[in-house]
Formats: sequence, structure tokens, C-alpha cells
Amino acid sequence: MSRMPEGAWRDFLTSKPRTGKLATTRKNGAPHVTPIWFDLDGDEIVFTMGETSVKSRNIARDPRVTLCVDDDTPPFAFVIVEGTAANSQADQEELLGWATRLGGRYMGADRAEEYGKRNGVPSELVMRITPTRIIAEWAIAD
Repeated sequence: MSRMPEGAWRDFLTSKPRTGKLATTRKNGAPHVTPIWFDLDGDEIVFTMGETSVKSRNIARDPRVTLCVDDDTPPFAFVIVEGTAANSQADQEELLGWATRLGGRYMGADRAEEYGKRNGVPSELVMRITPTRIIAEWAIAD
């Protein structure tokens, strides 16, 4: 196993659409993990979520999160991002833009608009994770 070179984590997260696993903390202290679609905006990780979801309530109470993204094919790799998540207070146009971008990233350009309209609705939020620590390893099996 070896550390990724400085900055390689960005390429790993954006080179192909891998599903992220977002961990938040429930009110009783138990972990809550859920899959998310995400993309980068500079060093920030951007995703959308329902405003009444469990992860939304958890983040409103405790903004500390961890995102894990892995490559499950040999020789295996992963990036873990620890940070704080916040509602970006996006207006409807920005929400639709991110929902469309994420839809295109994960479902293909031909379906981007479809997923943008589906997920860019007023009950959704644009969230941003500001990293505080990044652990990035590759060639784990070598």
C-alpha cells in the first residue's frame, strides 16, 4: 500500500463516477452511512440531498462528516475525506445546475437534464464538504 502523491486524490475522485459513502452522526451518537453522488468544486466536495433526510438532520446538528470513496478492483485504492458539511444556501438555478451536473456525471450526458429536473427540486439542498483531513492510498494489494 502506498500514499497517493499530493493532489492525486482529486483525480481519483473525478476520474470516473464512483459512489461515495457519507458518514454522519445520529443524535444518539450512532454512525449513519449513506451512498451519495458527488463532484468537486475546487477542493470542496459537492452533493445534493433531501432537506428532510436523516443525513440532513444529522449534518444540521453536527456538521462533521467523513466521505469514503474506493476502487474495488485490484490493486484497489481509496480516498477518505474528513471535513465539515454545510448547506450552500443555493438558489433554485444553482440547485438545478448541480443536480444536472451530477446526473450527467453518474447517468451520462444524455440523461443529465432528466436527472437535473428530477433532483433539482425545492425540497433538495446543495451541500459542500470542506476537507479538514484527506487519507488517500492506492496499490493496496501490491
